Amino acid sequence: MAPLLLCSVAVLTIAAERYWTLNPQKIVPSTLLAQIWEWLQQGKLDSAKIKAVHDSSPLGQVLAAGLSNTRHSREVMIESMEVAANRVQHDLERYLSALGAIANTAPLLGLLGTVVGTIKIFSAIMLEGGTGNPGALAGGISEALIATATGLAVAIPASLASRYFYRRVDGFMVSIQQDAMKLVDALHSDRKVRSGGDKTVAGE
Repeated sequence: MAPLLLCSVAVLTIAAERYWTLNPQKIVPSTLLAQIWEWLQQGKLDSAKIKAVHDSSPLGQVLAAGLSNTRHSREVMIESMEVAANRVQHDLERYLSALGAIANTAPLLGLLGTVVGTIKIFSAIMLEGGTGNPGALAGGISEALIATATGLAVAIPASLASRYFYRRVDGFMVSIQQDAMKLVDALHSDRKVRSGGDKTVAGE
């Protein structure tokens, strides 16, 4: 039971931390791309502002990787963004593998507790000469099964939380990829970025 209780605490802690961290406005700020394009038009996008973009959010890290390679070809710019996006995805998925491991391990821990408890019950009966109290036997088995129930009670929320946060990260990565390609198109295809509605519009 002790490992299962620790697992339950870990699930609650990781879920709360990821829910707080994976905030859309923290991950993919809606105005960042338009702000970058405004700086580009005004000729104000220097290394200090690129660093500010990088430090602003995970989306900023990907866009900053592209902005640092604007003098190179479209392919080089995209490749640098892909490398940054892989790093961002790894960071966003932090601790989620632990949730998956708990979801897979908790039922086994519960089953192990039940098996050990059942073995102890029958060992006690054997020491008494095989004449155990049926009521006590039923109560002991019921108590041993609590471990299995606890394991499932920990595993089910852990599995649901893991799936939810992985889907959330996938959604963020799609948004990051879309904004990254809008920036590439804006710099290499004469497309302009504007705030409000669509972030890009074909250049005149």
